[in-house]
Amino acid sequence: MAGSPDSEHAAFLSALRALLPDDGLLTQSEDLHPYECDGLSVLRELPLAVVLPRHRAEVQAVLKICQQYGVAVVPRGAGTGLSGGARPSAGAIVLSLARLKQIRALDTSNRTARVQPGVRNLAISEAARPMGLYYAPDPSSQIACTIGGNVAENSGGVHCLKYGLTVHNVLALEVLDVSGERLEIGSQAPDSPGYDLLALMMGSEGLLGIVTECTLRLLPVPENTLVLLAAFASVVAAADAVSAIIAAGIIPAGLEMMDQLAIEAAEDFVHAGYPRDAAAILLCELDGTEAELQERLRAVEKLLQRQGATSIRIAADAETRLLLWKGRKAAFPAVGRLAPDYYCMDGTIPRRRLAEVLEQIAIWSAEYGLRVANVFHAGDGNLHPLILYDANVEEQLYAAEALGQRILELCVAVGGSITGEHGVGVEKLDSMCAQFTPTELAQLHRIKAAFDPEGRLNPGKAVPSLHRCAELGAMHVHHGQLPFPELERF
Repeated sequence: MAGSPDSEHAAFLSALRALLPDDGLLTQSEDLHPYECDGLSVLRELPLAVVLPRHRAEVQAVLKICQQYGVAVVPRGAGTGLSGGARPSAGAIVLSLARLKQIRALDTSNRTARVQPGVRNLAISEAARPMGLYYAPDPSSQIACTIGGNVAENSGGVHCLKYGLTVHNVLALEVLDVSGERLEIGSQAPDSPGYDLLALMMGSEGLLGIVTECTLRLLPVPENTLVLLAAFASVVAAADAVSAIIAAGIIPAGLEMMDQLAIEAAEDFVHAGYPRDAAAILLCELDGTEAELQERLRAVEKLLQRQGATSIRIAADAETRLLLWKGRKAAFPAVGRLAPDYYCMDGTIPRRRLAEVLEQIAIWSAEYGLRVANVFHAGDGNLHPLILYDANVEEQLYAAEALGQRILELCVAVGGSITGEHGVGVEKLDSMCAQFTPTELAQLHRIKAAFDPEGRLNPGKAVPSLHRCAELGAMHVHHGQLPFPELERF
Protein backbone atom coordinates (compact mmCIF):
# COMPACT_ATOMS: atom_id res chain seq x y z
CA MET A 1 0.00 0.00 0.00
CA ALA A 2 1.07 3.59 -0.61
CA GLY A 3 2.58 5.76 2.09
CA SER A 4 5.73 5.95 4.20
CA PRO A 5 6.94 2.91 6.18
CA ASP A 6 6.07 4.67 9.43
CA SER A 7 2.51 5.38 8.32
CA GLU A 8 2.09 1.80 7.09
CA HIS A 9 3.35 0.43 10.41
CA ALA A 10 0.97 2.72 12.28
CA ALA A 11 -1.97 1.53 10.17
CA PHE A 12 -0.92 -2.10 10.64
CA LEU A 13 -0.62 -1.77 14.42
CA SER A 14 -3.93 0.07 14.55
CA ALA A 15 -5.61 -2.87 12.77
CA LEU A 16 -4.11 -5.29 15.31
CA ARG A 17 -5.25 -3.13 18.25
CA ALA A 18 -8.79 -3.19 16.93
CA LEU A 19 -8.66 -6.99 16.94
CA LEU A 20 -6.85 -7.83 20.19
CA PRO A 21 -7.37 -7.01 23.88
CA ASP A 22 -5.01 -4.49 25.49
CA ASP A 23 -2.63 -7.19 26.74
CA GLY A 24 -2.70 -9.04 23.42
CA LEU A 25 -0.41 -6.61 21.57
CA LEU A 26 3.00 -5.52 22.85
CA THR A 27 4.79 -2.63 21.14
CA GLN A 28 6.81 -0.86 23.85
CA SER A 29 10.54 -1.54 23.95
CA GLU A 30 10.50 -2.78 27.56
CA ASP A 31 7.76 -5.29 26.64
CA LEU A 32 9.56 -6.48 23.50
CA HIS A 33 12.94 -7.24 25.08
CA PRO A 34 11.84 -10.58 26.65
CA TYR A 35 11.10 -11.76 23.10
CA GLU A 36 14.34 -10.57 21.45
CA CYS A 37 15.83 -14.08 21.38
CA ASP A 38 15.13 -17.69 22.25
CA GLY A 39 17.56 -20.04 24.04
CA LEU A 40 20.32 -18.90 21.66
CA SER A 41 20.76 -15.65 23.53
CA VAL A 42 23.88 -14.50 21.69
CA LEU A 43 21.68 -13.49 18.71
CA ARG A 44 19.10 -10.79 19.49
CA GLU A 45 16.69 -8.60 17.53
CA LEU A 46 13.66 -6.55 18.57
CA PRO A 47 10.46 -7.28 16.61
CA LEU A 48 8.01 -4.68 15.36
CA ALA A 49 5.46 -6.05 17.84
CA VAL A 50 4.51 -9.16 19.80
CA VAL A 51 1.03 -10.59 19.31
CA LEU A 52 -0.54 -12.92 21.89
CA PRO A 53 -3.78 -14.36 20.47
CA ARG A 54 -6.09 -16.37 22.74
CA HIS A 55 -7.63 -18.77 20.23
CA ARG A 56 -7.47 -19.95 16.63
CA ALA A 57 -9.85 -17.29 15.28
CA GLU A 58 -7.55 -14.55 16.56
CA VAL A 59 -4.52 -16.28 15.02
CA GLN A 60 -6.35 -16.43 11.69
CA ALA A 61 -7.31 -12.77 11.89
CA VAL A 62 -3.73 -11.75 12.72
CA LEU A 63 -2.40 -13.70 9.73
CA LYS A 64 -4.92 -12.05 7.42
CA ILE A 65 -3.91 -8.58 8.66
CA CYS A 66 -0.22 -9.47 8.17
CA GLN A 67 -1.00 -10.61 4.64
CA GLN A 68 -2.86 -7.37 3.90
CA TYR A 69 0.09 -5.24 5.03
CA GLY A 70 2.86 -7.58 3.84
CA VAL A 71 4.31 -8.05 7.34
CA ALA A 72 6.44 -11.09 8.16
CA VAL A 73 5.51 -13.45 11.01
CA VAL A 74 7.87 -15.22 13.42
CA PRO A 75 6.04 -17.97 15.37
CA ARG A 76 7.10 -18.54 18.98
CA GLY A 77 6.28 -21.09 21.64
CA ALA A 78 8.03 -21.11 25.00
CA GLY A 79 11.25 -19.69 23.58
CA THR A 80 13.37 -22.61 24.82
CA GLY A 81 14.80 -23.42 21.37
CA LEU A 82 18.59 -23.42 21.07
CA SER A 83 19.13 -22.59 17.39
CA GLY A 84 17.58 -19.13 17.06
CA GLY A 85 14.48 -20.45 15.33
CA ALA A 86 12.26 -18.00 17.24
CA ARG A 87 14.64 -15.05 16.98
CA PRO A 88 12.65 -12.03 15.72
CA SER A 89 13.26 -10.43 12.36
CA ALA A 90 13.41 -6.67 11.97
CA GLY A 91 10.03 -5.30 10.86
CA ALA A 92 8.27 -8.60 11.64
CA ILE A 93 5.87 -9.50 14.41
CA VAL A 94 6.40 -12.31 16.88
CA LEU A 95 3.29 -14.48 16.96
CA SER A 96 3.28 -16.06 20.42
CA LEU A 97 1.13 -19.16 20.80
CA ALA A 98 1.67 -19.35 24.56
CA ARG A 99 -1.97 -18.58 25.38
CA LEU A 100 -3.30 -21.46 23.29
CA LYS A 101 -2.70 -23.92 26.11
CA GLN A 102 -5.79 -26.08 26.45
CA ILE A 103 -5.80 -29.86 26.52
CA ARG A 104 -8.93 -30.29 24.43
CA ALA A 105 -9.47 -34.02 24.84
CA LEU A 106 -7.91 -37.19 26.26
CA ASP A 107 -9.25 -40.25 24.45
CA THR A 108 -8.39 -43.36 26.47
CA SER A 109 -10.05 -45.74 23.99
CA ASN A 110 -7.87 -44.56 21.10
CA ARG A 111 -4.97 -43.53 23.35
CA THR A 112 -4.76 -40.02 21.95
CA ALA A 113 -4.59 -36.47 23.24
CA ARG A 114 -5.83 -33.40 21.36
CA VAL A 115 -4.01 -30.31 22.55
CA GLN A 116 -3.30 -26.71 21.57
CA PRO A 117 0.28 -25.75 20.68
CA GLY A 118 0.97 -23.82 23.89
CA VAL A 119 0.52 -26.89 26.13
CA ARG A 120 3.75 -27.82 27.90
CA ASN A 121 5.23 -31.18 26.99
CA LEU A 122 5.25 -32.46 30.56
CA ALA A 123 1.67 -31.32 31.20
CA ILE A 124 0.41 -33.87 28.66
CA SER A 125 1.86 -36.83 30.57
CA GLU A 126 0.73 -35.35 33.88
CA ALA A 127 -2.84 -35.14 32.60
CA ALA A 128 -2.79 -38.63 31.07
CA ARG A 129 -1.05 -40.47 33.94
CA PRO A 130 -4.23 -41.07 36.03
CA MET A 131 -5.48 -43.03 33.00
CA GLY A 132 -2.31 -45.11 32.87
CA LEU A 133 -1.02 -43.29 29.78
CA TYR A 134 1.79 -40.87 28.91
CA TYR A 135 3.35 -38.95 25.99
CA ALA A 136 6.73 -40.48 25.13
CA PRO A 137 8.93 -37.71 23.64
CA ASP A 138 10.57 -35.97 26.60
CA PRO A 139 13.11 -33.24 25.79
CA SER A 140 15.29 -32.07 28.66
CA SER A 141 13.27 -28.84 28.66
CA GLN A 142 9.96 -30.71 28.89
CA ILE A 143 8.94 -28.84 32.02
CA ALA A 144 8.83 -25.63 29.94
CA CYS A 145 8.85 -26.41 26.20
CA THR A 146 5.54 -26.56 24.34
CA ILE A 147 4.16 -29.16 21.99
CA GLY A 148 3.98 -26.59 19.17
CA GLY A 149 7.69 -25.97 19.55
CA ASN A 150 8.31 -29.73 19.66
CA VAL A 151 6.56 -30.06 16.30
CA ALA A 152 8.57 -27.16 14.87
CA GLU A 153 11.88 -28.80 15.85
CA ASN A 154 10.85 -32.48 15.72
CA SER A 155 12.08 -32.79 19.30
CA GLY A 156 13.24 -36.02 20.85
CA GLY A 157 14.37 -36.68 24.40
CA VAL A 158 15.93 -39.40 26.48
CA HIS A 159 13.27 -41.96 25.48
CA CYS A 160 13.34 -41.35 21.73
CA LEU A 161 15.60 -44.37 21.12
CA LYS A 162 12.74 -46.82 21.69
CA TYR A 163 9.64 -44.66 21.33
CA GLY A 164 10.62 -42.24 18.61
CA LEU A 165 10.79 -38.50 18.00
CA THR A 166 7.86 -36.11 17.75
CA VAL A 167 7.27 -37.20 14.15
CA HIS A 168 6.56 -40.74 15.36
CA ASN A 169 4.09 -39.64 18.03
CA VAL A 170 1.92 -37.03 16.28
CA LEU A 171 -1.12 -38.34 14.42
CA ALA A 172 -2.70 -35.15 13.09
CA LEU A 173 -2.24 -31.39 12.99
CA GLU A 174 -4.48 -28.41 12.50
CA VAL A 175 -2.40 -25.80 10.67
CA LEU A 176 -3.04 -22.28 9.41
CA ASP A 177 -1.23 -21.30 6.24
CA VAL A 178 0.33 -17.88 5.73
CA SER A 179 -3.04 -16.40 4.69
CA GLY A 180 -4.88 -17.88 7.69
CA GLU A 181 -6.56 -20.71 5.78
CA ARG A 182 -7.16 -23.75 8.00
CA LEU A 183 -5.63 -27.08 6.95
CA GLU A 184 -6.18 -30.52 8.51
CA ILE A 185 -3.15 -32.75 8.07
CA GLY A 186 -3.01 -36.42 9.08
CA SER A 187 -5.66 -38.37 10.98
CA GLN A 188 -6.16 -40.90 13.77
CA ALA A 189 -6.28 -43.67 11.17
CA PRO A 190 -3.13 -45.76 10.58
CA ASP A 191 -2.58 -44.00 7.26
CA SER A 192 -3.90 -40.99 5.35
CA PRO A 193 -4.42 -40.62 1.61
CA GLY A 194 -2.21 -38.36 -0.49
CA TYR A 195 1.19 -36.90 0.24
CA ASP A 196 2.67 -37.32 3.71
CA LEU A 197 2.39 -33.65 4.64
CA LEU A 198 2.36 -34.56 8.32
CA ALA A 199 6.01 -35.63 8.22
CA LEU A 200 6.80 -32.54 6.13
CA MET A 201 5.47 -30.27 8.87
CA MET A 202 7.64 -31.93 11.53
CA GLY A 203 10.83 -29.96 12.01
CA SER A 204 9.70 -27.27 9.53
CA GLU A 205 10.52 -24.55 12.09
CA GLY A 206 7.48 -22.39 11.36
CA LEU A 207 8.40 -21.90 7.71
CA LEU A 208 5.33 -23.65 6.27
CA GLY A 209 2.44 -22.85 8.59
CA ILE A 210 1.22 -22.10 12.11
CA VAL A 211 0.20 -25.14 14.18
CA THR A 212 -2.98 -24.48 16.18
CA GLU A 213 -3.82 -28.01 17.34
CA CYS A 214 -2.07 -31.38 17.65
CA THR A 215 -3.42 -34.90 18.00
CA LEU A 216 -0.84 -37.00 19.82
CA ARG A 217 -0.31 -40.69 20.37
CA LEU A 218 -0.34 -41.74 24.02
CA LEU A 219 1.30 -44.92 25.29
CA PRO A 220 0.56 -47.11 28.31
CA VAL A 221 2.82 -46.46 31.27
CA PRO A 222 5.30 -49.40 31.29
CA GLU A 223 4.50 -52.18 33.71
CA ASN A 224 8.02 -52.18 35.16
CA THR A 225 11.05 -49.94 34.74
CA LEU A 226 14.62 -49.93 35.99
CA VAL A 227 17.74 -47.89 35.24
CA LEU A 228 21.36 -49.03 35.14
CA LEU A 229 24.20 -46.61 35.77
CA ALA A 230 27.47 -47.94 34.36
CA ALA A 231 30.77 -46.15 34.96
CA PHE A 232 33.76 -46.37 32.60
CA ALA A 233 37.43 -45.44 32.81
CA SER A 234 37.40 -43.95 29.31
CA VAL A 235 34.96 -42.25 26.98
CA VAL A 236 35.93 -44.68 24.24
CA ALA A 237 34.93 -47.70 26.36
CA ALA A 238 31.53 -46.14 27.14
CA ALA A 239 30.94 -45.36 23.45
CA ASP A 240 31.85 -48.91 22.46
CA ALA A 241 29.41 -50.24 25.08
CA VAL A 242 26.59 -48.29 23.42
CA SER A 243 27.28 -49.98 20.09
CA ALA A 244 27.53 -53.39 21.76
CA ILE A 245 24.10 -53.06 23.41
CA ILE A 246 22.34 -52.10 20.20
CA ALA A 247 24.25 -54.71 18.17
CA ALA A 248 22.95 -57.37 20.57
CA GLY A 249 19.40 -56.52 19.52
CA ILE A 250 18.49 -54.79 22.77
CA ILE A 251 16.65 -51.47 22.41
CA PRO A 252 16.57 -49.72 25.77
CA ALA A 253 13.90 -47.14 26.51
CA GLY A 254 16.76 -44.69 26.97
CA LEU A 255 20.53 -44.88 26.58
CA GLU A 256 22.35 -41.69 27.59
CA MET A 257 26.00 -40.84 28.02
CA MET A 258 27.82 -38.13 30.01
CA ASP A 259 31.55 -37.44 30.19
CA GLN A 260 33.49 -36.46 33.33
CA LEU A 261 32.96 -32.71 33.02
CA ALA A 262 29.21 -33.18 32.62
CA ILE A 263 29.17 -35.72 35.48
CA GLU A 264 30.87 -33.33 37.89
CA ALA A 265 28.59 -30.43 36.93
CA ALA A 266 25.40 -32.49 37.29
CA GLU A 267 26.53 -34.05 40.56
CA ASP A 268 27.29 -30.65 42.10
CA PHE A 269 23.90 -29.39 40.96
CA VAL A 270 21.55 -32.35 41.61
CA HIS A 271 23.50 -34.76 43.87
CA ALA A 272 22.26 -37.76 41.91
CA GLY A 273 24.98 -40.08 43.17
CA TYR A 274 27.05 -40.10 39.97
CA PRO A 275 30.61 -41.47 40.35
CA ARG A 276 32.92 -38.44 40.14
CA ASP A 277 35.98 -40.52 39.29
CA ALA A 278 34.41 -41.98 36.12
CA ALA A 279 35.59 -40.74 32.73
CA ALA A 280 32.09 -41.41 31.44
CA ILE A 281 28.80 -42.94 32.54
CA LEU A 282 25.94 -44.58 30.70
CA LEU A 283 22.35 -44.40 31.89
CA CYS A 284 20.40 -47.32 30.45
CA GLU A 285 16.65 -47.58 31.09
CA LEU A 286 14.86 -50.87 30.49
CA ASP A 287 11.10 -51.36 30.64
CA GLY A 288 8.54 -54.12 30.07
CA THR A 289 7.05 -57.03 31.96
CA GLU A 290 8.92 -58.43 34.95
CA ALA A 291 10.08 -61.48 32.97
CA GLU A 292 11.28 -59.34 30.03
CA LEU A 293 13.02 -56.95 32.36
CA GLN A 294 15.01 -59.58 34.20
CA GLU A 295 16.15 -61.23 30.97
CA ARG A 296 17.28 -57.91 29.46
CA LEU A 297 18.91 -56.83 32.69
CA ARG A 298 21.12 -59.93 32.76
CA ALA A 299 22.05 -59.47 29.11
CA VAL A 300 22.89 -55.78 29.49
CA GLU A 301 24.93 -56.37 32.66
CA LYS A 302 27.05 -58.97 30.85
CA LEU A 303 27.59 -56.64 27.90
CA LEU A 304 28.61 -53.74 30.11
CA GLN A 305 31.05 -55.91 32.07
CA ARG A 306 32.50 -57.25 28.83
CA GLN A 307 33.02 -53.67 27.60
CA GLY A 308 34.98 -52.76 30.71
CA ALA A 309 32.48 -51.08 33.01
CA THR A 310 34.23 -50.31 36.30
CA SER A 311 30.96 -50.35 38.25
CA ILE A 312 27.29 -51.02 37.59
CA ARG A 313 24.48 -49.70 39.77
CA ILE A 314 20.83 -50.73 39.38
CA ALA A 315 18.03 -48.37 40.36
CA ALA A 316 14.79 -50.33 40.61
CA ASP A 317 12.69 -48.00 42.76
CA ALA A 318 10.99 -44.96 41.29
CA GLU A 319 12.68 -42.42 43.55
CA THR A 320 16.22 -43.49 42.60
CA ARG A 321 15.35 -43.76 38.90
CA LEU A 322 13.93 -40.24 38.87
CA LEU A 323 17.01 -38.91 40.65
CA LEU A 324 19.37 -40.48 38.10
CA TRP A 325 17.34 -39.01 35.24
CA LYS A 326 17.09 -35.68 37.01
CA GLY A 327 20.87 -35.42 36.89
CA ARG A 328 20.87 -36.09 33.15
CA LYS A 329 18.01 -33.72 32.37
CA ALA A 330 19.57 -30.99 34.50
CA ALA A 331 22.95 -31.35 32.79
CA PHE A 332 22.52 -28.28 30.57
CA PRO A 333 21.77 -25.83 33.40
CA ALA A 334 24.35 -27.60 35.58
CA VAL A 335 27.10 -27.05 33.02
CA GLY A 336 26.06 -23.39 32.95
CA ARG A 337 27.57 -23.09 36.43
CA LEU A 338 31.06 -23.90 35.06
CA ALA A 339 31.47 -20.89 32.76
CA PRO A 340 29.73 -17.58 32.01
CA ASP A 341 28.39 -19.03 28.73
CA TYR A 342 28.19 -22.25 26.77
CA TYR A 343 27.44 -23.07 23.16
CA CYS A 344 25.21 -26.16 22.84
CA MET A 345 25.78 -28.15 19.66
CA ASP A 346 23.39 -30.74 18.23
CA GLY A 347 24.66 -33.14 15.60
CA THR A 348 24.00 -36.78 14.81
CA ILE A 349 26.43 -39.50 13.82
CA PRO A 350 26.34 -43.27 13.25
CA ARG A 351 26.70 -45.02 16.61
CA ARG A 352 29.76 -46.93 15.43
CA ARG A 353 31.63 -43.63 14.98
CA LEU A 354 30.95 -42.35 18.52
CA ALA A 355 34.38 -43.12 19.95
CA GLU A 356 36.42 -41.53 17.17
CA VAL A 357 34.24 -38.41 17.03
CA LEU A 358 34.47 -37.90 20.80
CA GLU A 359 38.25 -38.34 20.63
CA GLN A 360 38.46 -35.69 17.90
CA ILE A 361 36.30 -33.28 19.90
CA ALA A 362 38.72 -33.70 22.83
CA ILE A 363 41.69 -32.90 20.56
CA TRP A 364 39.98 -29.77 19.23
CA SER A 365 38.96 -28.74 22.75
CA ALA A 366 42.63 -28.61 23.70
CA GLU A 367 43.54 -26.88 20.45
CA TYR A 368 40.99 -24.07 20.97
CA GLY A 369 41.60 -23.81 24.70
CA LEU A 370 37.88 -24.28 25.44
CA ARG A 371 36.48 -26.99 27.68
CA VAL A 372 33.75 -29.20 26.19
CA ALA A 373 31.24 -31.15 28.25
CA ASN A 374 29.58 -34.02 26.41
CA VAL A 375 26.07 -35.15 27.33
CA PHE A 376 23.92 -36.80 24.69
CA HIS A 377 21.47 -39.40 23.44
CA ALA A 378 24.11 -42.06 22.87
CA GLY A 379 21.72 -44.71 21.60
CA ASP A 380 20.67 -42.43 18.75
CA GLY A 381 24.11 -41.02 18.06
CA ASN A 382 22.70 -37.54 18.82
CA LEU A 383 25.58 -35.48 20.25
CA HIS A 384 25.24 -32.43 22.47
CA PRO A 385 28.76 -31.08 23.02
CA LEU A 386 28.59 -28.04 25.32
CA ILE A 387 31.44 -25.63 24.51
CA LEU A 388 32.27 -23.48 27.54
CA TYR A 389 33.37 -19.88 26.93
CA ASP A 390 33.01 -16.28 28.10
CA ALA A 391 31.00 -14.09 25.71
CA ASN A 392 32.61 -11.02 27.25
CA VAL A 393 35.89 -12.14 25.69
CA GLU A 394 35.36 -11.60 21.97
CA GLU A 395 38.04 -14.05 20.93
CA GLN A 396 36.38 -16.83 22.95
CA LEU A 397 33.02 -16.27 21.27
CA TYR A 398 34.60 -16.56 17.84
CA ALA A 399 36.58 -19.62 18.94
CA ALA A 400 33.43 -21.32 20.29
CA GLU A 401 31.59 -20.69 17.04
CA ALA A 402 34.51 -21.97 14.98
CA LEU A 403 34.84 -25.10 17.11
CA GLY A 404 31.10 -25.72 16.87
CA GLN A 405 31.22 -25.41 13.09
CA ARG A 406 34.06 -27.94 12.89
CA ILE A 407 32.14 -30.40 15.07
CA LEU A 408 29.08 -30.19 12.81
CA GLU A 409 31.22 -30.60 9.68
CA LEU A 410 32.77 -33.67 11.31
CA CYS A 411 29.28 -35.08 11.94
CA VAL A 412 28.50 -34.74 8.23
CA ALA A 413 31.87 -36.20 7.23
CA VAL A 414 31.30 -39.42 9.22
CA GLY A 415 27.84 -39.94 7.74
CA GLY A 416 25.64 -37.95 10.13
CA SER A 417 23.81 -34.64 10.06
CA ILE A 418 24.07 -31.14 11.52
CA THR A 419 21.02 -31.48 13.76
CA GLY A 420 19.09 -34.13 15.59
CA GLU A 421 16.43 -32.21 17.48
CA HIS A 422 17.43 -28.57 18.02
CA GLY A 423 16.75 -27.47 14.45
CA VAL A 424 18.71 -25.16 12.17
CA GLY A 425 17.21 -21.75 12.94
CA VAL A 426 19.81 -19.09 12.23
CA GLU A 427 22.63 -20.84 14.10
CA LYS A 428 23.28 -23.58 11.53
CA LEU A 429 22.58 -21.82 8.24
CA ASP A 430 26.24 -22.07 7.22
CA SER A 431 26.36 -25.72 8.26
CA MET A 432 23.42 -26.42 5.94
CA CYS A 433 25.77 -25.48 3.10
CA ALA A 434 28.08 -28.31 4.16
CA GLN A 435 25.24 -30.83 4.45
CA PHE A 436 23.27 -30.22 1.25
CA THR A 437 24.02 -29.73 -2.44
CA PRO A 438 22.70 -26.75 -4.46
CA THR A 439 20.06 -28.98 -6.05
CA GLU A 440 18.85 -30.25 -2.67
CA LEU A 441 18.67 -26.75 -1.22
CA ALA A 442 16.82 -25.52 -4.28
CA GLN A 443 14.20 -28.23 -3.72
CA LEU A 444 13.78 -27.10 -0.10
CA HIS A 445 13.22 -23.56 -1.36
CA ARG A 446 10.57 -24.84 -3.77
CA ILE A 447 8.71 -26.53 -0.93
CA LYS A 448 8.86 -23.31 1.06
CA ALA A 449 7.55 -21.33 -1.91
CA ALA A 450 4.63 -23.74 -2.38
CA PHE A 451 3.39 -22.97 1.14
CA ASP A 452 4.59 -19.38 1.49
CA PRO A 453 5.18 -17.72 -1.90
CA GLU A 454 6.19 -14.34 -0.43
CA GLY A 455 8.49 -15.82 2.20
CA ARG A 456 6.76 -14.12 5.14
CA LEU A 457 6.73 -17.04 7.58
CA ASN A 458 9.85 -17.02 9.77
CA PRO A 459 12.08 -15.44 7.10
CA GLY A 460 15.80 -16.10 7.05
CA LYS A 461 15.59 -19.35 9.03
CA ALA A 462 16.51 -23.01 8.49
CA VAL A 463 17.29 -22.98 4.73
CA PRO A 464 20.13 -20.72 3.53
CA SER A 465 20.00 -18.90 0.23
CA LEU A 466 22.04 -20.42 -2.55
CA HIS A 467 23.99 -17.18 -2.76
CA ARG A 468 25.02 -17.51 0.90
CA CYS A 469 26.37 -20.99 0.33
CA ALA A 470 28.18 -19.94 -2.83
CA GLU A 471 29.88 -17.13 -0.92
CA LEU A 472 31.00 -19.58 1.76
CA GLY A 473 32.65 -21.65 -0.92
CA ALA A 474 30.64 -24.71 0.07
CA MET A 475 29.08 -24.75 -3.38
CA HIS A 476 30.98 -24.49 -6.65
CA VAL A 477 28.90 -22.35 -8.97
CA HIS A 478 30.45 -21.69 -12.40
CA HIS A 479 30.78 -18.17 -13.77
CA GLY A 480 29.03 -16.73 -10.72
CA GLN A 481 25.65 -17.89 -12.05
CA LEU A 482 23.32 -19.39 -9.45
CA PRO A 483 21.30 -22.32 -10.79
CA PHE A 484 17.98 -21.08 -9.39
CA PRO A 485 18.19 -17.25 -9.02
CA GLU A 486 14.43 -16.92 -8.58
CA LEU A 487 14.75 -18.63 -5.21
CA GLU A 488 17.14 -16.06 -3.72
CA ARG A 489 14.40 -13.94 -2.19
CA PHE A 490 13.90 -16.54 0.54
